[in-house]
Amino acid sequence: MIEFELAEHDYIELHSLLKVTGLCDSGGVAKLFIADGMVRVDGQVETRKRRKIRAGQIVAFNDRQISVI
Repeated sequence: MIEFELAEHDYIELHSLLKVTGLCDSGGVAKLFIADGMVRVDGQVETRKRRKIRAGQIVAFNDRQISVI
């Protein structure tokens, strides 16, 4: 599991999270995977590219999980 710390921010957009954690090469690629229903947030398929991800949420993609703290 990857841990991602928000630091001083309240949230990060879903496509940006996949990019900065290195699970996708770019935000554009991340948007395509999200639109195709390949990303889950807290166990539910998420298709909103700009979904705000906050501390305490779990994002799953490609057999990897990101814990946002």
